[in-house]
Amino acid sequence: MKAQGGRVEAMSGAAARLHKLFEGHRLTPTQRRIAQCMVRRADDAPFLSSVELAELAGVSQPSVTRFAVALGFDGYPALRRHLRETPGAGAPGGGGEHTANAYQQAVREEIDNLRLLAAQLADPAPVVEAARVLAGSRPLPVLGLRAASAQARGFAYFAAKVHPDVRLLDEGGTMLADRIDAAGRAGATALMCFALPRHPREVQGAVEQARAAGLRIVTVADSAFAPVAHPEDILLPAAVGTGLVFDTACAPMLLGRVLLEAMCDELPDAQARLEEFDARAAERGLFLP
Repeated sequence: MKAQGGRVEAMSGAAARLHKLFEGHRLTPTQRRIAQCMVRRADDAPFLSSVELAELAGVSQPSVTRFAVALGFDGYPALRRHLRETPGAGAPGGGGEHTANAYQQAVREEIDNLRLLAAQLADPAPVVEAARVLAGSRPLPVLGLRAASAQARGFAYFAAKVHPDVRLLDEGGTMLADRIDAAGRAGATALMCFALPRHPREVQGAVEQARAAGLRIVTVADSAFAPVAHPEDILLPAAVGTGLVFDTACAPMLLGRVLLEAMCDELPDAQARLEEFDARAAERGLFLP
């Protein structure tokens, strides 16, 4: 997770303190799920019981205890005591959000996710580095399966307007490995990956294949603790909302657009390509007036 330390420094408040606490620990997928839940509920985390945290994260209570031990504490009570004693820990609750209905709460959660993303982007270095890596890859494969396929497709659609060779990989199956191999043989040096819950096993296999072939992986994921995370990759976290039956992914979508903006700065002919497209679109009457 390159430059993760810089991102954490750019963040503020309870979420940043939790990121620093978790950083450097090798966590199991279940433990990463607990860590993600605590980051999402950063203000309330010091006041949650192990049972409450287990229910919120969708894991067992013993898993919460093992998570605390993995962080170096004697148990969950010691972890909670540490969080409460950390400077800056406040009181539980979020300023009257208990009065909101479920739909309003889901929107507020997404707003919080966007605020967290804005704080991370105070240090633009990781995004700039990722854009440089992606802009230099010919071709540029863009991977996103299942829930992440919409993010990958949107990114690839706009990237193709400024990048000469974008290859969308939004379907799994036996052909996926063939298409990654083909991109590598054609000269690809990087792969753009969108990884969102629930994380398909095929995504992990695909990025491992690309990494083994020498491609640099840039991943937009729901958390710095996503299962596909790897120390050699550039990981750009953007939280998803979990307040509705189906996850919402406003922050990952926006982060993808930010990354495209940075790519345009790295592609010297980006503006010329955009103007050429606009001219052709006007000639063909492609869009309604």
